[in-house]
Amino acid sequence: MAAVSAKRLEAHVRMLAETLAPRSVAHRAHLDAAASYVALEMGAGGAELSEQVYAAAGGEYRNVIARLGPQTEERVVVGAHYDAAGPFPGADDNASGVAGIIELVRVLAGAPLGVGVELVAYPCEEPPFFRTPYMGSMVHANSLRAEGARVRGMIALEMIGFFSDEPGSQSFPTPLLRPFYPSRGNFITVVGKLGQGPLIRRVRRAMRRGSPLPVRTIQAPRAIPGVDFSDHASYWAAGFDAVMVTDTAFYRNPHYHTARDTADTLDYPRMAMVVEGVREAVVALAT
Repeated sequence: MAAVSAKRLEAHVRMLAETLAPRSVAHRAHLDAAASYVALEMGAGGAELSEQVYAAAGGEYRNVIARLGPQTEERVVVGAHYDAAGPFPGADDNASGVAGIIELVRVLAGAPLGVGVELVAYPCEEPPFFRTPYMGSMVHANSLRAEGARVRGMIALEMIGFFSDEPGSQSFPTPLLRPFYPSRGNFITVVGKLGQGPLIRRVRRAMRRGSPLPVRTIQAPRAIPGVDFSDHASYWAAGFDAVMVTDTAFYRNPHYHTARDTADTLDYPRMAMVVEGVREAVVALAT
C-alpha cells in the first residue's frame, strides 16, 4: 500500500482552511466548493464515488461517499465533517479529518478488504444543525439502517492534527482522569461510549501496529462532555458501533472555534501517523 503523505495532508488542509474558508452553512458557496474539492480528490484516489444530496432548512447539502472493496452488506465506515464553525478557518476542526479521509482513499487502494469500505465527508456537523436530523452523518447513518446494512464499525475523524510536547498542554473533562493520561498533548485518542470495549480495543491495537504515535483510549458515559460531540454519535443513534479518533479538541487545542485555528498550527508528520494508524484499523475491521 502507498505511504501516507504529510505533504498531501497539509495541501488538503490549506485548501480547505485557506482558499475555501469559511465553510459554514452561512457561507453556502464555500461549503459547496469544499464538497466539490473533496469529491474531486477522492475520485482521483481511484474509489467509486457517489453523492447523497438532501434538503435542510430550505437548502441542499451533500455527503460525498467513496467506496472501496467488494459490494457487501457488511461494511466499515470512516467519516469526517467538511463544514467549519462560523467564519473561522477550521484547520483542525475539521479540515484535518477531511484531509485524512482523502488520503485514506489513496492509501487504501489495493488493500486486502474483505468487506466494503465507505469513506464519507459530511456537511452540517456544526451549529445550527448539530444534533439534528440534518447532520450529514445522521442522513448517512439512517440510510444505512434503512437499507439493512451491517456495519462492523464506524470511525469518525474529528480534529486529528494538533499536538504539543509542552507539560500541562493536555486538559481533561474531569480531574479524575489526570492520573491515567499524559499531561502532554502528544497522543491520539480513540473515544467510545460504555459497552464498546471490543471495538475500541480493536481500533487501538491496529493503530498501534500501524504507526509509532502513542494511542490512548477512553470508554465513558455520554454525560462526560466531548464523548458524543461528533459524527460518530449519529451512528450510535442508528444502532451501529462507532468510535471517534481525535486529538481531544478543546481539551488540547486552544484555537478551537476561533480565527486562530489555522493550517500553520498543525503538526503534519504526526497527523500522517494518525492516518497510518487509521488505515491499519480499517484493514483490520474489513478483513
